[in-house]
Amino acid sequence: MFRILRRAAFAALFALPAAAAEKVTTFTLDNGLEVVVIEDHRAPVVVQMVWYRAGAADEKPGVSGVAHFLEHLMFKGTDTVASGELSKTVAANGGSDNAFTSSDYTAYFQRIAADRLELVMRMEADRMRNLKLTEDDWRTEREVIIEERNQRTDSDPGAIFSEQRRAAQYLNHPYGTPVIGWRQEMEHLTRQDALDWYRRNYAPNNAVLVIAGDVTPDRVRDLAETYYGPLAPSPDITERVRPQEPPQLAERRLSYSDPRVSRPYVTRSYLAPERDSGAQEKGAALTILADLLGGDGQTSFLARKLQFDSKKAIYTSAGYDGSSYDDTTFNLAVVPAEGVSLAEAEKALDEAIDEFIEGGVDTEAFERVKTRIRAATIYGQDDVNRLARRYGEALTTGLTVADVQAWPDVLDAVTEADVLAAALEVFDRRRAVTGWMMLPDRAEVMQ
Repeated sequence: MFRILRRAAFAALFALPAAAAEKVTTFTLDNGLEVVVIEDHRAPVVVQMVWYRAGAADEKPGVSGVAHFLEHLMFKGTDTVASGELSKTVAANGGSDNAFTSSDYTAYFQRIAADRLELVMRMEADRMRNLKLTEDDWRTEREVIIEERNQRTDSDPGAIFSEQRRAAQYLNHPYGTPVIGWRQEMEHLTRQDALDWYRRNYAPNNAVLVIAGDVTPDRVRDLAETYYGPLAPSPDITERVRPQEPPQLAERRLSYSDPRVSRPYVTRSYLAPERDSGAQEKGAALTILADLLGGDGQTSFLARKLQFDSKKAIYTSAGYDGSSYDDTTFNLAVVPAEGVSLAEAEKALDEAIDEFIEGGVDTEAFERVKTRIRAATIYGQDDVNRLARRYGEALTTGLTVADVQAWPDVLDAVTEADVLAAALEVFDRRRAVTGWMMLPDRAEVMQ
């Protein structure tokens, strides 16, 4: 009976409209600031997010890590707000705040009671243009980010391996540079480097303000015009132009050994197209392909073939994230079972991929994945943080509000033939980076 009810529930879910139900309003201030308002009146809570179209991939050569460095420094003071006061004020009012940096954007957010929106908007607008940095501020914070690299990258063999693979994947494009920065460049970052980055990129005409929660568009417009409206736009903001990756004509292979490795594993990453505005079909097909191959540890294709049938692996995965300004990657990984070499694991992965392409997409699995994606989209409407991030990330990676709203329908329209075509296009070994992670005393020779 439970299975019958569960199938009926999923059938009902699958019959819901694909488009998200959120109520979204957009407008642009005279100074160029784009504003997105997502209404959700179920709880008296609001999220404010400010997204800048400036990430690690927009840094100049020689100052890697400066985008993330400035993210830390943005919590220092202005003429009217003392260093650290913004976060203390948010916490004192029962809220939370933080920030994050990626290759394509930097974002700052606060989650707080809806009647405190004006408070956080005033402080966020203030630091968009009025940041003050003392000598002690920047020197101390530089040590903080270096220690962050120590803890998150240099002490983690998996993170080091990932950093090396990404550098091998992108020979010319700045996506090959780690967001946190290369240590030797981080150690020489200065106050002037941070201020140069700040003055060049932090301006209303290079930002997106997303407000989600118990708000109305009219109220947000009034507050935005009051606090963000007076900020002068930057005349130096131009369309992002980055060095592009030349055609990859040969597979790149690397191995990394480290005594701290707990389990050896094989990875494979392919250059893949990102979601493009008005043309998200390839991104949608790759999203479903990743879920089919490795989205579920029990039922995905790679799990069934390598973990349960041949028992060559204890873990498999496939991943794709199309939210990228430039070409992204499609990633595969296999952790071999005890007694299975990395060479055998890689061969088993290749054979599984060949079998997937030759056999075609399993219809039942295809429908199951579509239902799961549809469910995740609908459940995501209950999280205003996720909604705000969905729109902010899109608008800083070349997509539009219309693209975000069309995405569920684009996913829904993907066919089995589309998925197979995407696999045939992306799974080209000439555009791949294959990596082996191993223990020194079990080092193997790559083929």
